[in-house]
Amino acid sequence: MSAPARVKRAVRGPSIEERLESLDWTALSSELDARGCASLGAMLTPDECSALAGLYASEAPFRSRVVMSRHGFGRGEYKYFAYPLPDVIARLRHGLYPALSSIANRWNEAMRIDTRYPETHEAYLQRCHQAEQLRPTPLLLQYGEGDYNCLHQDLYGDEVFPLQVAFLLSEPERDFTGGEFVLTEQRPRMQSRAEVVPLRQGDGVIFPVHHRPVQGTRGTYRVNMRHGVSRIRAGHRHTVGIIFHDAR
Repeated sequence: MSAPARVKRAVRGPSIEERLESLDWTALSSELDARGCASLGAMLTPDECSALAGLYASEAPFRSRVVMSRHGFGRGEYKYFAYPLPDVIARLRHGLYPALSSIANRWNEAMRIDTRYPETHEAYLQRCHQAEQLRPTPLLLQYGEGDYNCLHQDLYGDEVFPLQVAFLLSEPERDFTGGEFVLTEQRPRMQSRAEVVPLRQGDGVIFPVHHRPVQGTRGTYRVNMRHGVSRIRAGHRHTVGIIFHDAR
């Protein structure tokens, strides 16, 4: 008798939740304190990145489209997702929030800001909705040759969660050149400091929405943060931004 045919089984990779559970939040917290940003490494697979980038051509997943040049934001465009969010986006937003809320509460205490954040994202969204901030803020950005994003802050109302996360969906040097992710730190009575964050496809980076605490010789002080993207020299670049507060 011939040997039985072997059935090839698809190898399932780790889920979004398993990937999040594997993160070293002690190290990430220390990196945020020291540099003002922290890399999550490759959190999304190439297939997930391609699927998310491919959504840009559709209208159904989104609530609005913004052409940056019309508003002086730079060049390029982006679309805000509508509720219900795509599954991957919703799971990342839900799964990242608890650890980030702990860091946000510690930062606010250091900066002597009274606001504290609940442990779950569902509870925090209720606070946003009570403040009449009802529109989802996760977004998909698209850049072509010559496009860029001016330094800015993603503030959409009185209720602001102080950390956000961006995921690069394109592969540098293959899909595009240029287009570096840039952070600037405006320090009191000092010149601003710039940080260029190297990212590969699927990598995530955590960074402040507005400001962060810095330990000085005379105690903790507050620095103002902005982020943007340098000029795309060739190709196309897609990014997903996970913002945890909703907008008015």
